[in-house]
Amino acid sequence: MNIHEYQGKEILQSYGIVVPAGGVAFSVDEAVEVAKQLQGPIYVVKAQIHAGGRGKAGGVKLAKSLDEVHQYAEELLGKTLVTHQTGPEGKEVKRLLIEEGCKIEQEYYVGMVLDRGSGRVVLMASEEGGMDIEEVAAKTPEKIIKIAIDPAVGLMPYQAREVAFAIHIPHSLINHATKFMLGLYQAFIEKDCSIAEINPLVVTGDNQVMALDAKLNFDSNALFRHPELVAYRDLDEEDPMEIEASKYDLTYINLDGNIGCMVNGAGLAMATMDIIKYYGGEPANFLDVGGGASEEKVTEAFKIILSDPKVQGILVNIFGGIMKCDVIASGIINAVKQVELKVPLVVRLEGTNVELGKQLLRESGLPIVAADSLAHAAEKIVAQVQ
Repeated sequence: MNIHEYQGKEILQSYGIVVPAGGVAFSVDEAVEVAKQLQGPIYVVKAQIHAGGRGKAGGVKLAKSLDEVHQYAEELLGKTLVTHQTGPEGKEVKRLLIEEGCKIEQEYYVGMVLDRGSGRVVLMASEEGGMDIEEVAAKTPEKIIKIAIDPAVGLMPYQAREVAFAIHIPHSLINHATKFMLGLYQAFIEKDCSIAEINPLVVTGDNQVMALDAKLNFDSNALFRHPELVAYRDLDEEDPMEIEASKYDLTYINLDGNIGCMVNGAGLAMATMDIIKYYGGEPANFLDVGGGASEEKVTEAFKIILSDPKVQGILVNIFGGIMKCDVIASGIINAVKQVELKVPLVVRLEGTNVELGKQLLRESGLPIVAADSLAHAAEKIVAQVQ
């Protein structure tokens, strides 16, 4: 789950991390009112969307008066911001973060991420923070320091100090930077983060080590432990079909193609999408009903796929281990009857109760094409769509 920058800063502040004074605004008048509570004469007006690259896309403005705050808020609210992370469709700006300006002496990068290879949280840092950190990572990766953290003891103060020295934090502020990194690690662990990224971390003219920006992502599987994080969820930033899928504990990712895919298991989903592309088709989505889906889940999954106007055909590829093929077949039959299917449907079932599942499909009297293998199924649906 993603949250906005201002929400991330609220969390970080509770862990002793210094952030600029500021507040969120949902209207032009609110933006001016927030600015009036801050120490001028410089204010920063920042678009709040779930995507990086806002600065380069014109989503961050430096205002030198309340009139300019008003002007920039008017420009940004309602604007569709297109960055390298939003895709060409962009995201509409519906809220702003208004902050006090500060005198920046130096910018750095500090981030934490879970390295699945080693099973450890990795602290990454660079003395070249800011908008071009991706270019630094691509062209001069040696400038990014990485420390794997032992989960038994956590981030140790000596490790944080080593990183602070390595990225050339001023010696007088090493302890401040150490405290910053320890607080970031504590937030990462206690809030079940998947990413915690501070870009830039800045040293200011009044000798503060401050998070000028903050990006926190959270493990959705751990949200049951964090109702306070769920309250931060902004549904306006999410795909409506993905929101609907989450109500039924389905994993749905919208793609650009025209063949809907319903599978059980992430690996099977990837294989299904690959083989559709191999035969010249394009998947319209990634929809995983999970290993123990009920008939209701399958029916709702079908409805979600068909609610996408791009879908011109559907491939169902189910391997019944925990999931029984007859349950899948019943769900498919119910869904087809409810939504009045008007596009080709190819179904490949394998595993537990497969013969019963195939029998149900045959006897349904519905226009469902059965396939004996994944390759056969992909070839059939691509041919029918084309």
